[in-house]
Amino acid sequence: MIAIERISFSYTKEKPLFTDFSWTVQPGETWSVLGMSGCGKTTLLYLLAGLLHPDSGSIKILGQTIGRPRPQTGLILQDYGLLPWATVRENAMLGLRLRGFYGPDGTHAPRDQSSIDTGVVDEWIKRLQIDGVQEHYPSQISGGQRQRTAIARTLALHPDLLLMDEPFSSLDAVISEDLQDLTLQLCREQQITLVVITHSIEEAAVLGQKVLLLSRAPQTKPVIIENPQNAQPNYRYSPDYFRAVNDLRDRLEAN
Repeated sequence: MIAIERISFSYTKEKPLFTDFSWTVQPGETWSVLGMSGCGKTTLLYLLAGLLHPDSGSIKILGQTIGRPRPQTGLILQDYGLLPWATVRENAMLGLRLRGFYGPDGTHAPRDQSSIDTGVVDEWIKRLQIDGVQEHYPSQISGGQRQRTAIARTLALHPDLLLMDEPFSSLDAVISEDLQDLTLQLCREQQITLVVITHSIEEAAVLGQKVLLLSRAPQTKPVIIENPQNAQPNYRYSPDYFRAVNDLRDRLEAN
């Protein structure tokens, strides 16, 4: 799914974030990217999204070099990215309306907005249990409902790759855990490849069947931790989970 080949990237020449860095992700895998602040986690996500471009090397998704954002990549940010003047349903519709305006390949090809299939949005609104607030505005709903709205907007576009930047960090613990479980369930059902940026060791252990551990910049070689047990039922209450959390904490502190 993702092939990063010997990329280098820096905002300033004095402080490179990535130097000759390579990393591979297979279709359908779920990855957590864990590391201290300033190590390049969010920059890596923006590179994958096509919002930033490497100084050298290449980033390919399904064999295609990324030169700009691709329509099949979903991106969910920490602040949800909702329009405050639009209702929950209108926000969930936003991705489809933009795709209808620009066309499926991202080029400018406006067409009749009435031809957009709104049924898929309504299905996700119901599935994500926000149908009761679909006529509310973001300021009128909870943080968990706002995040569910962002997820509905993204899944309505049928992504094959979902990128998330600390999506649950501002939520209460119980709501955060509920949305973590829901995200994994939906990605498995829809066969979506997932890459989640997080600073939470516990979240990394739950979401990632593999964890990419980033050290102090610059990143030169990926440190990959296998975590296949995360797919087992009630994983966060199992001994395997606590062992994974302790292992990640030890590795992060030693990095």
